[in-house]
Amino acid sequence: MMAAAKTPAGLRGSLRHDEPMSRHTSWRVGGPADRYYEPADLADLVDFLRTLPAAEPLTWVGLGSNLLVRDGGVRGTVICASGRLKALSLLGAGRVRAEAGVAGAKLARYCANQSLRGAEFFAGIPGTVGGALAMNAGAFGGETWAVVAAVEAIDRRGEIRVRPRGDFRVGYRSVQGPEGEWFVAGHFALEAGASGDGKSLIKSLLAKRSATQPTQLPNAGSVFRNPPGDHAARLIEATGLKGLCEGRACVSPLHANFIVNEGGARAADIERLIGIVRDRVLAAQGVALEPEVRIIGEAS
Repeated sequence: MMAAAKTPAGLRGSLRHDEPMSRHTSWRVGGPADRYYEPADLADLVDFLRTLPAAEPLTWVGLGSNLLVRDGGVRGTVICASGRLKALSLLGAGRVRAEAGVAGAKLARYCANQSLRGAEFFAGIPGTVGGALAMNAGAFGGETWAVVAAVEAIDRRGEIRVRPRGDFRVGYRSVQGPEGEWFVAGHFALEAGASGDGKSLIKSLLAKRSATQPTQLPNAGSVFRNPPGDHAARLIEATGLKGLCEGRACVSPLHANFIVNEGGARAADIERLIGIVRDRVLAAQGVALEPEVRIIGEAS
């Protein structure tokens, strides 16, 4: 059960003990976090990090999409950026600064309203800027780091650095950079265009997403990465796994690369189903699918 905690003096955020992560993941599963902090803003986050012991385990979450938290929960401190690190601003010359807690759809709409093109695909990413930066998230043919000019990263001492794109090695759904730092904002380089064009494209992309993805049931987006030259959904469907269930976790009949929570699923059900799908596709198709979702925490 969630337990309130006294926030350290001088901090403006919210600190809770034993916070159920099922409340903060798009799959609606997950055990408790030892400590769960929602900073008031970036300055408050800096102050909070400076209160933590050097060895304290840290886990960062946004909207909790692309994330499976095991039923035993998460040790240490979870920091939630969603709805907290939410600043959006123009930097000039087609540049937009978005903090880590800004939802992808909100970034897409903001850019369109500023008559900037190139960020429309973010409307199809069911997460935040921080997560998109961390995994080079993509949708509808666009990828996050294709429009990144620079990022702001923070370390556990609360020091923020602005780093150019060249400080990172970027690949398909992967980003490697300096260790011990986390993204708190991205600077995006976009092209001038007509706001109406951007808004129209966003509308069509969202309609496509609703028609092809199980948006009405709890899910975490695409479960597996697409292998080179193929699509995970095609391989899963070709193996006859649409509708396969483990407990209340099921492979979506609408989109084979989505696992949905039919109501009452546990994280263990989802993790077992991921393993079953991977094993059966390997046996039938000879392709080893790699999970795109991040699995964290302890088993119950």
